[in-house]
Amino acid sequence: MNRTRIATWKPLLAGDMLRAAGRAPLMPFRRPLSLSARVVRESTVHTFLRRCQLVSGVILLVYLSLHLVNHALGIWSLDLAGRGLVLALRVWRSAPGTVLLYGASLLHFSLALRTIYGRRHWKLPLTEWVRLWAGLSLPLLLIRHVVSTRLASSLYGFEPNYERIVISLITSGTQGLQLALLAPGWVHGCLGLWLRMRHREGARRAKPFLIALLVLLPTLSAVGFVRMKLAVLALRVGPLHADPKLVGHQLALDAWRHNILMLYLSLLIGAFVAGQLRNWLERRRLRKAMIDA
Repeated sequence: MNRTRIATWKPLLAGDMLRAAGRAPLMPFRRPLSLSARVVRESTVHTFLRRCQLVSGVILLVYLSLHLVNHALGIWSLDLAGRGLVLALRVWRSAPGTVLLYGASLLHFSLALRTIYGRRHWKLPLTEWVRLWAGLSLPLLLIRHVVSTRLASSLYGFEPNYERIVISLITSGTQGLQLALLAPGWVHGCLGLWLRMRHREGARRAKPFLIALLVLLPTLSAVGFVRMKLAVLALRVGPLHADPKLVGHQLALDAWRHNILMLYLSLLIGAFVAGQLRNWLERRRLRKAMIDA
């Protein structure tokens, strides 16, 4: 019998002897997943999650862009901006629009929590810090807006239009907050999209146009909101009063706002603390392994 044949039969004979002695496992032996297979699997999952992050981010950026454009229509007239708002509400409050918008929001935020948890260090370039600040600060401003409009409409029948929204912001003293509301999300979305597209030749050629759009659209939106505020003040005679529906349910809306804000901050802090604890345990195991070796 040649050597090749002997080498082929040796594992089989050894296995037969172990089975005969009753020392072999009854279940068939499964080889552990090879390193290359694990790398391929992790790479596939990472690529899929990055695509989910990109798609959900683009959906949210489209929503913010349309919101900014709608505010900018106020430069021409309050009526034109109101028509744009009605159209936007029909789109985003439809069943597909609601699923798309809130699904993208939930997915994007979940992936952000995963990123915070998974970070091994926080030595980030300035661009990443700006993008991170803009992304995490947006919900702090947006929660107030969503509770005062979408939630108030769903629970208490408050139908928002620009006249009501402007009066509500003026009487609550938060009109300046409205001007800054969409800026963090706009910066976060534009930076995130640019970091994903900057290696493409077309994106590099369009860079001057994109920078102009980054600055111009929020500026026009702010100007449009100021023009709408002036138009509302010109139409009103006497002191402004908040909408009675909002005043009657203000305590309930404030409670909703507070609870959602606390949940948001708790999830952020929890993801960060869990990630730091995981990093500390990994470093501890590594030091112990080095000492034992």
